[in-house]
Amino acid sequence: MAEGTPTETLTLAGVMDDLTRRGYTEQFMVADGGLRAVGSGKRFPADQTMISEYHRFEGVSDPDDMSIIYAIETRSGIRGTLVDAFGVYADPQVGEFMADVALRNAGPSSNALQTADESQRRRDG
Repeated sequence: MAEGTPTETLTLAGVMDDLTRRGYTEQFMVADGGLRAVGSGKRFPADQTMISEYHRFEGVSDPDDMSIIYAIETRSGIRGTLVDAFGVYADPQVGEFMADVALRNAGPSSNALQTADESQRRRDG
């Protein structure tokens, strides 16, 4: 987060509220190898979606309490979020799907999971 970011946006709920205010109003879930918009029921393959940004969270009292929120846009203009656990509790279906989704402002071979893992390695030093 940028310097001066309000404390409430440093939580999962705070980031979800911020993304909703910025137009990411749909909730997504991964089902049957695709992304499904919960509200409308529309389905999207990986090549019809893009990750605009993502945020990882680690529980303060329990390092195993990790989650990640993806801000996703579809080619048809639907914007929403997908939340998953991160690490050992991550949903394998979400991981498989997200591995094929492009990350905005990244090279053509980049995907969200590689980028998130690389960011964590840089922080861990």
